[in-house]
Amino acid sequence: MDSPLLSTPGAVPADPPDEGVAAHYGEPFAEQRALASGAAIVDRSNRGVVRVGGADRLRLLHSLTSQHLEALPPRTPTEALLLSPHGHVEHHLALVDDGEAVWAHVEPGTAPELARFLDMMQFTLDAEVTDESDAYAVVTLSGAEPPADALVTTDGLIVPRKELERDWQARPAGLWAYEALRIAAHRPRFGLDTDHRTIPHEVGWIDVAVHLDKGCYRGQETVARVHNLGRPPRRLVFLHLDGSVDRLPAHGEPIEAGGRTVGFVGSAARHYELGPIALGLIKRNIPVDEPLLAGGVAAAQEVVVSPDTGANAKIDLRRR
Repeated sequence: MDSPLLSTPGAVPADPPDEGVAAHYGEPFAEQRALASGAAIVDRSNRGVVRVGGADRLRLLHSLTSQHLEALPPRTPTEALLLSPHGHVEHHLALVDDGEAVWAHVEPGTAPELARFLDMMQFTLDAEVTDESDAYAVVTLSGAEPPADALVTTDGLIVPRKELERDWQARPAGLWAYEALRIAAHRPRFGLDTDHRTIPHEVGWIDVAVHLDKGCYRGQETVARVHNLGRPPRRLVFLHLDGSVDRLPAHGEPIEAGGRTVGFVGSAARHYELGPIALGLIKRNIPVDEPLLAGGVAAAQEVVVSPDTGANAKIDLRRR
């Protein structure tokens, strides 16, 4: 569904997986500055929105996800992961309970699958799962007051879709601006900075979306094993890219060290202060000062996830 804000003068549509919203409105760097330190609104209405109502809504989500949700207070935003039986990330949810229902937003196109799974798993619980993507939208707002009915999550607001055309008292900023600031903040995005093998420790979601002391849930065995023994197979890195190259590496292009492939490029952007930057997922034991090539572009890595995350013993960072 295309956003009505695509009719804003200067709006340039974003590419997949973010089709349906604006990449920018003609001034990408000015939009970044406004989002970072001014008043700006980013249309992220291509994201999916799922509602879980009923008296047992928190019990259902607590039993299935990585987060402790049974006693989640109303209006307290948090994040959760839905994992495979082997501990691989299948969904990343930014969610909040409004006192009557839990609202979560997820990556574009994934809400129907998530809603079907949750509905299938409720069995005899009092929980009603609906895909609300047609009626509700996600926006990121800075420097301005949100609508009274907005649901605040850790990553944006969930608002009725009709609110997209309100006067936000903020300049429109495209998804390029949001993505550049997200990458600079070292925040991974599911499906771009992850793949089908990603586990929570690899990308730093242990700190924000996993409760290590809660009861059993799908994929918990992998989380506990890596937490206790350490050394996940890969780690997320922030990449400072060679600014003399006139292109950004594409998503999925190889990251190389010493002539061999050691990972892949996730998200990349041009930041208004840092220049060309990216996130990548590389083998854990690549030394932290190893020069890299990201899609053929020279890159210096900055540690996001420590090579010994979750470990009880330190490791030699130079060991290959």
